[in-house]
Amino acid sequence: MNNFDLKNKTAIITGGAQGFGLDIAKKFLHFGAEVRIWDNDETELSNVIKKEKNENLKYDVVDVTNFDVVKKTIENLKNSKVDILINNAGITGPTAELWNYPIEDWKKIIDVNLNGTYICCKVIAPIMIKNNYGRIVNIASVSGKDGNANASAYSSAKAGVLGLTKSLGKELAEYNIAVNAVTPAGAKTRILDQMSKEHVQRMLSKVPRGRFLELDELSSLVCWLSSDENSFSTAAVFDISGGRSTY
Repeated sequence: MNNFDLKNKTAIITGGAQGFGLDIAKKFLHFGAEVRIWDNDETELSNVIKKEKNENLKYDVVDVTNFDVVKKTIENLKNSKVDILINNAGITGPTAELWNYPIEDWKKIIDVNLNGTYICCKVIAPIMIKNNYGRIVNIASVSGKDGNANASAYSSAKAGVLGLTKSLGKELAEYNIAVNAVTPAGAKTRILDQMSKEHVQRMLSKVPRGRFLELDELSSLVCWLSSDENSFSTAAVFDISGGRSTY
């Protein structure tokens, strides 16, 4: 394992109570960061805190689609120091052809995956500008580049996250703030439970490596992108799809 110096860094990870978010949080803690995990499930958040027993790990119950809640949560922090933001909160929703896709499900998926990322960046970017430092990593998906059949809402939302990343990265380039996205292939997290078995198998069949992504593989990439070692890359998309995407 590579070592990254995240001491004296404060990180916020959305969707941090499970899956990618929780694994990233654990690795950040290992490298010395102070971490706040955000999620809308207080029971899950509380269970994580009890299990990890780390004084540098705290949580906030946050609905990332609610601007007022996100803004108030940031204002209630004891200091205005946010060095790292990981926009990981996301849902996949049902699988169906676009013409059969329920409108309310479409709106919710766009709201959580894309609008939630926008809101968190909108609130936290000014803090990073003031401090002339920041690392933002948006957890997108390979489906945002390739598109997944029967997952048009999720694919569209994640494609939007990539566009947001490229725009914001350019807007913040004059500061010591890096904004990047990662596009993972499927991993064995609970988000797969939202999909049909047929859809999951179809996703796996597209990966030349022939297996699911390991959580540790993603969190290692995110650690580098969140560290001072990433001093130049911004507005970029880092693929971690096992060869599914070649661009």
